[in-house]
Amino acid sequence: MTVYNVNLGIGWASSGVEYAQSYRNKLLKSLDIPAKFIFSDMILANNIEDLTKNLGFSDDQIIWFYNFFTDVKIAPSDFLLTDFEKDEQIESRSFNKEISDDGKLVNYSSDSEQLLITARLHDNDDQQTIDQVSYVSKGRLLKRDFYSYVKYATEYYSGDEQNNHVAYRKFYNTDGSVAYTQHVQGTVETFEFPDHIYYTKNDLYLKMIKQLNFQADDTIIIDRMDDGNVLINGQLLFEYHGDAKLAIVVHADHFDKNFTTQQHVLWNNFYEYQFTHTDDVDVFIVSTDVQKQMMTHQFNKYQGIKPNIVTIPVGNIDQLERPNEPRKQHSLITASRLAPEKHIDWLVKAVVQAHKKINDLTLDIYGEGGERQRLLKLIKENNAQDYIHLMGQHDLSKVYKKYSAYVAASTSEGFGLSLMEAVGSGLPMIGFNVPYGNPTFISDKKNGFLLPYEAGWQNQQKVDVLANGIVKLFAESDVDKFSEKSYKIAEHYLLNNVAKRWQELLEELKHD
Repeated sequence: MTVYNVNLGIGWASSGVEYAQSYRNKLLKSLDIPAKFIFSDMILANNIEDLTKNLGFSDDQIIWFYNFFTDVKIAPSDFLLTDFEKDEQIESRSFNKEISDDGKLVNYSSDSEQLLITARLHDNDDQQTIDQVSYVSKGRLLKRDFYSYVKYATEYYSGDEQNNHVAYRKFYNTDGSVAYTQHVQGTVETFEFPDHIYYTKNDLYLKMIKQLNFQADDTIIIDRMDDGNVLINGQLLFEYHGDAKLAIVVHADHFDKNFTTQQHVLWNNFYEYQFTHTDDVDVFIVSTDVQKQMMTHQFNKYQGIKPNIVTIPVGNIDQLERPNEPRKQHSLITASRLAPEKHIDWLVKAVVQAHKKINDLTLDIYGEGGERQRLLKLIKENNAQDYIHLMGQHDLSKVYKKYSAYVAASTSEGFGLSLMEAVGSGLPMIGFNVPYGNPTFISDKKNGFLLPYEAGWQNQQKVDVLANGIVKLFAESDVDKFSEKSYKIAEHYLLNNVAKRWQELLEELKHD
């Protein structure tokens, strides 16, 4: 039995879907159940191994679509800079060698060849290894090579003065031979193999599915499907999963409340295909009982069906984390992608407002994302640099317990992994009464405050509610009592308890 987990991309600032897969992987390992993780996006900014290893995946678990049809294994970038220099005959070609000020790039320039070669050093404490090399002539990028333990890909550029873009890529085998060439024209990808041409990404993805040769006791878990503009990986898996069981994980709010009536439901477009092809789905997996009840009611009401829906948390905690020194007084923590839908700007404004009443109040914001610069500007405009800080991306497993409380401003969470981790460290909680994570982890007036929320409110009213909640927590509440209740809630999410649910489900599917 193998569990195949289907996704699109992965990055350093991963979304909750990738973290959910990471948690699931840990659970499956504890049960000795083999697992594979399929990624289908083009991932070349970094060696995919760096990104997957960062979330705890082992190299042999990763199936990367673009690498699948080569014999190069997923592996660290340990190709030596000195070996590259020998291969390129840098010394005999009389290149000038310079290392960038930050020590991350090695530049080789030749006036006679009118060529600049830039090797990007990979993080390696013992020796200089590389993961990318760029070739520039007369100010224009010509090509870029990508390395792990061998050169595994090259992308070639058009050389256009105004719009220099990738024209095609070559993916190599370990011996340096070309496994296939990917031709790129806008969003259209064509794949040229020595013996065949695949005219779309869907055609080649289907070939990968067939070569994976799913068995009857396998389970395919679809975490994320492409929207169909380039790839219809979900539809292909629905059609060609064979006797393997098909599971759909619902990671977010699954419908739009504003456009749902008594006669019609508007499904979230990420789940519309799955929800309208339920006959092929063996099980839908949600993270909270509240969402399960909602989906069960809606499927019956709008489609007259009763599909199999189970509740299994997307995350888990190894143990309850108790502080071995006093928590920092009046200190708040929040953790998420720095994205607009997380409304971290409301938190910044709320803490600025609450700081006027609690003068030693602090907020540390963990995570990365596109909102970083805007948040930095907002913090500076409010002269809050001394007590509100952007902390970047960190492993927070031992960090939560240093703080006094957790605060969130998101208006929709399918689960809320950071909420789970926070209660696992006994933090009192503050958040809006919105689906589905906050009501799961915040028991109003018992381990924090589940704040009122209306979408139609002005933003300032939402900020006021958050600020009042923060003041009420620290000025009027028994935070120690709240903390113990959070630990009690967290016990349901201990690894052994969640692993038991997965084991029961997979056994059920296996014998269904």
